[in-house]
Amino acid sequence: MPDRPAYRRIAEELRERIRDGGHPPGSRLPTMAVLAATHGVSEIVIRQAIALLRGEGLVETRRGGGTIVRVRPPARRVAMDRYRVETGQQAAGGGSPPPAPATSFTHDQRITWQEYRLERVYTRVRAPEELAALFELPVGTMLLRRRFVFYARGHPQQISVNYLPWDFVADTPVANPGREPWPGGTPAQLAFLGHPATRVEESVRSRMPTPEEAETLRMAAGVPVFAITRRMLSGSRVLEVCRDIVIPADRVILDYSIDL
Repeated sequence: MPDRPAYRRIAEELRERIRDGGHPPGSRLPTMAVLAATHGVSEIVIRQAIALLRGEGLVETRRGGGTIVRVRPPARRVAMDRYRVETGQQAAGGGSPPPAPATSFTHDQRITWQEYRLERVYTRVRAPEELAALFELPVGTMLLRRRFVFYARGHPQQISVNYLPWDFVADTPVANPGREPWPGGTPAQLAFLGHPATRVEESVRSRMPTPEEAETLRMAAGVPVFAITRRMLSGSRVLEVCRDIVIPADRVILDYSIDL
């Protein structure tokens, strides 16, 4: 396509070099002046090309540090059996040693319990119409709202806002933020309260992050997120709703298997 703008042609060449390892993660691209001389264009054209790559989340520009190829953490994989990690935390017994503390998040991120950190804020709220419908409860029902930011090796990877019926968790350790992180996560908490989860439902959609989400998760410009709505049921009763689990789309592979 000879009529293609020069900045798009240059961006494509740089993109291919990044993807084939010619410019590995963490490396610095050549300076604007060097790239302009190499391609026979002005630095304005190079800035346009770099802006395109930055919008795709491939590079970041640091003041005084040039343009750096973004380091992508190992992709976590969300599979249909991932919550078995948490049910395994409940199944210890029979004289066998207890399993090492873990949650589905630590399993996804391939990190130890010591490399895991959780920020949390607990509040009480009344269920608006949408949440009430997900819980199959009347509008205005009192809920415990828990907002979590999940860290792996010091880096924020996920935001989760989940809700539990207040009459279910009031005056229990589950309502105490000081007990977090809880080995086995929410499934282990439901089991602790005598109502183990028997079904998990998830709905996945993509969208652009809010400014607060992008800042919290230290996201590059132009990167969308996966927003996952989750319900955990014990029998016919909905005991937990996550609205939403928010994960940068360039840090995750959604991996499903379906037995036929």
